[in-house]
Amino acid sequence: MPTRHFAAWYSIHRWTSLICTLSLLLLCVTGVPLILKEEIGTWTGTTVEPADMPGVATRASIDRMVADARARRPGDAVRYVSQSDDSPAWFVAMGKTVDAGVSTAVYKYDARTGEMINDIDQHGGVMQTIRHLHVDLFAGLPGTLFIGLMGVLFVASMVSGIVVYGVFMRGLPFGTVRRDRAPRVKWLDLHNLLGITAAAWLLVVGLTGAINTLALPMLSHWQSTDLAALVQQWRGAPADGEPAAGSAQRAMDTAREAAPGMEVSFIGYPGSLFATPHHYLVFMHGDTPLTSRLLEPVVVDAASGQLVARQPLPWYLTMVLLSQPLHFGDYGGMPLKVLWILLDLVAIGVLGSGVVLWWARGDALRTRARLLARQAGTRQEQPASR
Repeated sequence: MPTRHFAAWYSIHRWTSLICTLSLLLLCVTGVPLILKEEIGTWTGTTVEPADMPGVATRASIDRMVADARARRPGDAVRYVSQSDDSPAWFVAMGKTVDAGVSTAVYKYDARTGEMINDIDQHGGVMQTIRHLHVDLFAGLPGTLFIGLMGVLFVASMVSGIVVYGVFMRGLPFGTVRRDRAPRVKWLDLHNLLGITAAAWLLVVGLTGAINTLALPMLSHWQSTDLAALVQQWRGAPADGEPAAGSAQRAMDTAREAAPGMEVSFIGYPGSLFATPHHYLVFMHGDTPLTSRLLEPVVVDAASGQLVARQPLPWYLTMVLLSQPLHFGDYGGMPLKVLWILLDLVAIGVLGSGVVLWWARGDALRTRARLLARQAGTRQEQPASR
């Protein structure tokens, strides 16, 4: 590789790494508890154990849970109802209005009995704080997009780092750490070794993380294009306000009949950001490791409970859904989670050693500058002494 090309790749690697390092360190640290969120929920008693779960036909009615949530916050509206991925439980999200962008409360219910388990703190709590730091830095969509930009820079850093490693380690055995050299050289070799060992995983996690940050803009685009076209005939009709009592359960039953062999993941209430003013949007998922990550929306008329349409999601939302398990490593049980945590620690080592190298390089440059200054001062004093 020509020297000028290597210098360009090295410059890309150095500056992209410096810009994204602090953000990536924060994401790596907060990522560990998010990988273990189900286990933490079990330890803290907020996860429903799935043992002896009755069949679908004997589950508690969603309407009972919704009625309880409304009684707890009579001035608020229901935004959506979602099913837990890891336990027999439902979440009921409330908002100041049905189309509010944030929830004022999220209640968790046992799917078998309909009893409330806990009120998920929307303004505090350790896990909620960790999640906000990881997802949006408490800055909403701008924070999420900023994290996405850091993810793109991290991918650029990894690609350029692989190129630099191939040139830098030419003639040396793979994984060489020159322990007999200066400390900075040893740190450099350790940084290279950790980075190249976990390069594939780092690229996957960085790329899927960047894709995940586009979920909300992509969902908004789908709502304003494909979904709007799907329910075009109701576009000019006046909104009916809150749906009639019992229609949420009816909408779910209709969706299950329309998509046999699939289960409900999420129900967007009419008028919310996840539906239209006249329809429930019931998102269904399959029961295999792959299809359980894919969603298929079923549109149900809010007033009659009749099926309106069933249509697969577009490719870009499918891409987001498939990227999520790859990012968090939560699709292969505890062994895969342990592997993800170990690789996360390796990533922290890569980022930390990069900071050490940058600081050591700066310290070396400062030392060199002081030495040159002293030498220049000595040369200026010598004629005067004569």
